[in-house]
Amino acid sequence: MSKVSSTIVAGLAAAVVGVAAQAQTATVQKPVIYPAKGQSASQQNTDDGECSVWAKKDSGVDPAVMAAAPPAQPAPASGGQRARGAVRGAAAGAVVGEIANDDAGHGAAVGAAAGVVAGGARKRQERRAGEQQTQQAQAQQQQAMTTYYRSYGACMQGRGYTVK
Repeated sequence: MSKVSSTIVAGLAAAVVGVAAQAQTATVQKPVIYPAKGQSASQQNTDDGECSVWAKKDSGVDPAVMAAAPPAQPAPASGGQRARGAVRGAAAGAVVGEIANDDAGHGAAVGAAAGVVAGGARKRQERRAGEQQTQQAQAQQQQAMTTYYRSYGACMQGRGYTVK
């Protein structure tokens, strides 16, 4: 497979992984509560508030705090990876070119090109690691909300509501 073909395949694979990750980050929603024993709207509001407080204590999760928290962001990648790679590669290539062919200029050019490729690969690797960290943080947040809503639903069900 040519270098261009492998780059296209890698790009398509990354796009598929991105779409799959977005599909997994569905938002956890509050369960629907129905007054099964004829509770009034006022009673349902009271029970809702009391069950929210109980669910916070039981699960250790406060939905208001989680909603106010900024979304998980990957750590910023250090910039200039390609430039640093090119400089390192040029320096190494110049030394090797001088020793091998008595041509430091050609060696520097080849080394710079190799350094650019290595710097870009490092940047892509850092970006992938950041994306994985973001996905893990989102999954943990969703799990916490699921735990909270299970506690909330159990409380409301115990007070005579249908929980869906």
